[in-house]
Amino acid sequence: MNAPSDLTRIAYHAQQSSLTLSTLRGTDRSRALQLMADSLHDRQNEILEANTLDLEESREMAIPELVLEWLKLTPERLQTAGQILERLAELSDPIQQVLNTPSYRVDQCQTYCQLMPLGVIALVYEALPELGAIAAGMCLRAGNSLILRGGTEASHSNRIITETLQMAIEDAGLPTGCLQLLPTDQGDLTRELVTLDRYVNLVIPYGRSSLVQQVVRQATAPVLRTAIGNCYLYWSPSGSLDIARWMILDSHQSEPDPINAIEKVLIHRHHNFTALTMLWHGLKEKGFQLRGDPELVAEFPELFTVAEAAEWNQAYLNDSIAFKVVDGLETAIDWINSHSSGHADCLATESYQESRLFATRINSAMTYINASPRFYRNSKRGSPIALGMSNQKGYRRGLISLETLTTVKHIVQGNGSL
Repeated sequence: MNAPSDLTRIAYHAQQSSLTLSTLRGTDRSRALQLMADSLHDRQNEILEANTLDLEESREMAIPELVLEWLKLTPERLQTAGQILERLAELSDPIQQVLNTPSYRVDQCQTYCQLMPLGVIALVYEALPELGAIAAGMCLRAGNSLILRGGTEASHSNRIITETLQMAIEDAGLPTGCLQLLPTDQGDLTRELVTLDRYVNLVIPYGRSSLVQQVVRQATAPVLRTAIGNCYLYWSPSGSLDIARWMILDSHQSEPDPINAIEKVLIHRHHNFTALTMLWHGLKEKGFQLRGDPELVAEFPELFTVAEAAEWNQAYLNDSIAFKVVDGLETAIDWINSHSSGHADCLATESYQESRLFATRINSAMTYINASPRFYRNSKRGSPIALGMSNQKGYRRGLISLETLTTVKHIVQGNGSL
């Protein structure tokens, strides 16, 4: 494959397919989504066999355990992907939905907005083969084409999943160019893909911070940054032990990628000692590795290892939690704003004043007060399906939902009179 010419051809076909998708009825896309879900179920054994091959080859290449866990497919993970496709098939069509009248007015004209597809979306991701299927479903529901650029470690899994979904799309009579997978064995195509801004309308990098930052640096097409881990909790002295413990433990239950896992905990200098030790020992019993600032390590060397300065800015993405002593809420807010990943930060408190100050001052996409930040890709019915979380203030922020994959068109309808 000659990357520039063939990749441009792929992107062009994706663009043309997106134009066709945007004109189809919502029921046509719903039928395709249901066929995609059925196909995943029917070919489950073949997909799992391909994934086993990926796992075997990745272990030989000394792929990190974190990535191996993301890579591993189970019947449950495939079933979740199928359920998301089925839910997407049941949703009302988001495209051409008329929104509130714009604030501007034009004399003797009707003005309004409606949601429209973005066009072509590129997903650059590592491991997590089921994520390609979920992204394909969300893009199709919103009338977009999708180009997948997966990692070498998941090449067999990504190939069979994409082929399975492409056959379902073709059976539904939709343009086959709306879902394409780039090969992983013919050089680094990522740079070429993310610079095809003539055709690609949005790039979503998903994985470890190093991958996201690489795409951000290289891309000329718009990028929607995603974020995983390095979420903070400030446990106020007024907050209960039960709430703080539940928030921490529940946040680590996201499956398979702990997007909103609380990895850093700030505690007040005069926090209740008994409550602190109960939390620390409870976390140790659950298998968590405790890290701390020098003050905590000096006082409790049997519980903590030192968290280096750089760690407060980085995600662990494992069962490590670092604790730091601060002088109060305002100090905690300043620290979180300087060091967290900025997508989900938390507060445990019984004080209304603290709640309001935290909600107002924290510079994060989402704040959780006495609530678990646990991320659900396939949340309860009635809640939005989300691909991930974004921490940027540019294009969109927070949950990457169906609406995130659309744009707004302003329409001014006149009658020709002057």
